Amino acid sequence: MAEAADTRPLANGAVRVDFQTEPSRYRHWKLTVDGEIATLTLDVDENGGLFEGYQLKLNSYDLGVDIELADAMQRLRFEHPAVKVILLRSGKNRVFCAGANIRMLAGASHVHKVNFCKFTNETRNGIEDSSLHSGQRSIAVINGTAAGGGYELALAADHIIMADDGSAAVALPEVPLLAVLPGTGGLTRVVDKRKVRRDHADVFCTIEEGIKGKRAVQWRLVDDIVATTKLDAKVGERARELAAASPRNGSGAGVQLTPLQRQFDGTSVRYGLVGVEIDRAARIATITLTGPNAALPTSIDALQAQGAAFWPLQLAREFDDAILHLRLNEPELGLWVFKSHGDAEQVLAYDALLEAHKGHWLVNEIRHFWKRVLKRVDVTSRSLVTLVEPGSCFAGTLAELVFAADRSYMLIGSRDGDNRPPPMLTLSALNFGAYPMSHGLTRLQSRFQADPADHAAVQSKTGEALDAEAAETLGLVTFALDDIDWDDEVRVFLEERASFSPDSLTGMEANLRFVGPETMESKIFARLTAWQNWIFQRPNAVGEVGALRRYGSGQKPQFDMTRV
Repeated sequence: MAEAADTRPLANGAVRVDFQTEPSRYRHWKLTVDGEIATLTLDVDENGGLFEGYQLKLNSYDLGVDIELADAMQRLRFEHPAVKVILLRSGKNRVFCAGANIRMLAGASHVHKVNFCKFTNETRNGIEDSSLHSGQRSIAVINGTAAGGGYELALAADHIIMADDGSAAVALPEVPLLAVLPGTGGLTRVVDKRKVRRDHADVFCTIEEGIKGKRAVQWRLVDDIVATTKLDAKVGERARELAAASPRNGSGAGVQLTPLQRQFDGTSVRYGLVGVEIDRAARIATITLTGPNAALPTSIDALQAQGAAFWPLQLAREFDDAILHLRLNEPELGLWVFKSHGDAEQVLAYDALLEAHKGHWLVNEIRHFWKRVLKRVDVTSRSLVTLVEPGSCFAGTLAELVFAADRSYMLIGSRDGDNRPPPMLTLSALNFGAYPMSHGLTRLQSRFQADPADHAAVQSKTGEALDAEAAETLGLVTFALDDIDWDDEVRVFLEERASFSPDSLTGMEANLRFVGPETMESKIFARLTAWQNWIFQRPNAVGEVGALRRYGSGQKPQFDMTRV
């Protein structure tokens, strides 16, 4: 039987979760497309969990279910340019989705729980991003119980329609039932997105049975309630309305997201354009991105003909997969080093192409894909450093990795015996708005909050190749070092970083990366995720007599009633 994700062993003996899949391998979702409307039907295979020890009953989900959902949403954006509305439905009677599987959560390591929640949050945010930036609106059709993460899935949609049959209900029962939070955006989306009154939200989040019928509409928890016999008619009506209002302008055949070519061994991961080198003793992963090696397409038709091999798209897909692999499967590699090699002028030429044709549906999707990949970098709990050396091509889009890093080092001049020219850093138009972070600012805006004149000075240098000393003067890199100091300074930094507590580094880095305003998305990744991660380590939730452990046993949990 086909599997949703590859779980072959890693070199260190652990199980590798693979984030690559495609519709013929889905075990839990069914994707159908009818003109402008696509339907994603959740019909979870109870015996299709990623790991042993639990069954996915009542359309509950684990990471494997969400890997399929993320893949389906990505394919709808790239492979189906005519689709304007996505229906999220259940394939089971009287249940929409019971949320994250409790047995899975109770038995999972803290690392797995945290990465599961992070990926699930990114997937829900991706549904909203698709609506906002791709014009693919979504409707959640609740035919029964939508509890916990099941309701959180519905909250990501633009519109929620619920059957009015006396039993269908929405619920966020995590606090009273499990001693954890509805941590996949539930608390935030209820009050920030759906504008539910705070006191109503307090009631809603502290009752197990949920809310149904007219009260669910009155409290803004759903948009429509409809008799079961009229449900499909109402769904069709709303879908046609949303399709008519969608700005999506794609048509014809899309771009097929063909399987990535990858090679794994104990010390590396090899893609076509991305290489990952692993130093387990030093706990470092070095990620190298390769610049374009194919001729720049001369037209949109030529661009589309390249398909998934078009350089920006191929690189984004490979880089995204490498990030997800390292985040979940290599948690002890606490420091990621970003490098690049290639022709910076070619990188800038591709950026110019993406800017010139940004109104085209495919180019729009590629730009927003890069935005989401870079956001994954931002919220990754690893120390990040970028090394700008001879042969680097940190220009335009790739320069974002210089600004995303916690520190960056750039070599002044060349190395002895190296005939490559000195490294340069060059900005393009895409550095000034195409790739905002979760809080709505670009990385350069976030960098230069103290004085807008510094940002303006940097923007005035767009297109100019900046050497290390100029980049340091402008504030684009942390340190510019000559060849005499380079090896020692970089080595000391790497060794120092490896000596610090990973927990304190995670907290420090997450606080320093997101300066400035908050948005709903940044709240989900920062405030809500931080609290959920802490609660997932508390005995009241995961201890031997905690709520997750005793769920379904008939025994009540025993809580330490001290407020901390």
